[in-house]
Amino acid sequence: MSQSHTSAGWTEEDLDAALTLDTEDQEPFDLGQSVDFPAPAARVQVDVGSGASDQPVPRIAIHASCDRSEVARSVAAAARDRRLAKATVTVELGGVDAALTRLASTRSPDLLILDCVAPPQALLRSLDRLAEVVDEGTKVVVIGAANDITLYRELMARGVSEYLVGPIDPLDLARTIGRLYVDPDKPFSGNLISVIGAKGGVGASTIAHNLAWNIAERCAANATLVDLDVPFGTAALDFNQEPAQTVAEALMASDRMDPVLLDRMLTRQTERLLLFSAPGAIDRDFEFEPGAYETLIDTVRRTAPFIVLDLPHMWTPWVRDTLLASDNIIIVTTPELASLRNTKNLIDRLSRSRINDAPPHVVLNMTGVLKRPEVPAKDFADAIGIEIAAIIPFEPAVFGQAANNGQMLGELKVASRSGIAVEELALLVTGRPVEAKKKSSLLEQLPFLKR
Repeated sequence: MSQSHTSAGWTEEDLDAALTLDTEDQEPFDLGQSVDFPAPAARVQVDVGSGASDQPVPRIAIHASCDRSEVARSVAAAARDRRLAKATVTVELGGVDAALTRLASTRSPDLLILDCVAPPQALLRSLDRLAEVVDEGTKVVVIGAANDITLYRELMARGVSEYLVGPIDPLDLARTIGRLYVDPDKPFSGNLISVIGAKGGVGASTIAHNLAWNIAERCAANATLVDLDVPFGTAALDFNQEPAQTVAEALMASDRMDPVLLDRMLTRQTERLLLFSAPGAIDRDFEFEPGAYETLIDTVRRTAPFIVLDLPHMWTPWVRDTLLASDNIIIVTTPELASLRNTKNLIDRLSRSRINDAPPHVVLNMTGVLKRPEVPAKDFADAIGIEIAAIIPFEPAVFGQAANNGQMLGELKVASRSGIAVEELALLVTGRPVEAKKKSSLLEQLPFLKR
């Protein structure tokens, strides 16, 4: 018999044990009048450039009934993806027949995934019968074996939301589901870039602020910087701003947060860069409702193709969940043993929960401090198991001048190695060609290249 399992906590052995096909002969389907599935919502095509992020799936119930064990495994793997983190997913074997048995006595899920290897006409007859027990409003995704445009059109005519040809990639499936739940009223969702320090004092905020500026000014892409270190944030200082409202007020008003209210709170730093600074005050305790951070971040993601979050150095549920939901993660660290340990721990923890995503980008900051023993960059990379994305030298005079002037590194008259490194990091996370940028006039400003 087919068995139903949630995706959480599955091991390969559990999956193999659960996904055992029923070999008993099944009764043929009755042929009858075709009954349409409820019509799917209109598809929304949104072109947001390279800043587009994968759409997260809302809190829905998803049930998959599969003919093939390999497809069931792919669905189970997709269920573990961060894009489906809010969804409840169950998987069983048995295909359309198992779905008929289940839905005859239980409420339909929000999304029904059917894997069927039957020939096109048999598949259509099965779906006509299944439509009689599917509740109105349920979306249906069919995974079949035939790459047939005629079959595709027949399925769309019956109200099926999407047709895929197996075998399927878990990430492709997660993205397909996400596209089905794009909100027509707010279809855009910016690329979320979270910056966090491996330990305190490694310069994560400085990197985050310069990164946001470079995305806006060097990559010519609209960006929003959000300083989420409420008591100690430095974004307002670094950008020489005195905003009337800060991220603290937004978090306290998360229950009524919308684009109009958010727009009144944001500060325009440049034509392309919006700033949401922290109060940087400890004269009162800040306590926010559970989910306030998620609500705020979701609203901010509607403001620009790229959102840079300056996260505080702490490990709380909201920080963890924000990192796991990010499109890009940047860990700022220093070439010391404690930073190496923390960086390794962060990478391992995040990678376990982001199985379909690239690992975090690691920025090795403050390298080359005089007389300080350091872990060499190559050894550091070998220890954490990934390549260092950017190595930033210790240039206190450059950073000090920028801080005192309320400027970013790229605004200084003399180009610096640190500024170039952050600019290349911006090119990396936005998908711009780094090599082409290395030949720009910015590098030509360096004195040693003019000799």
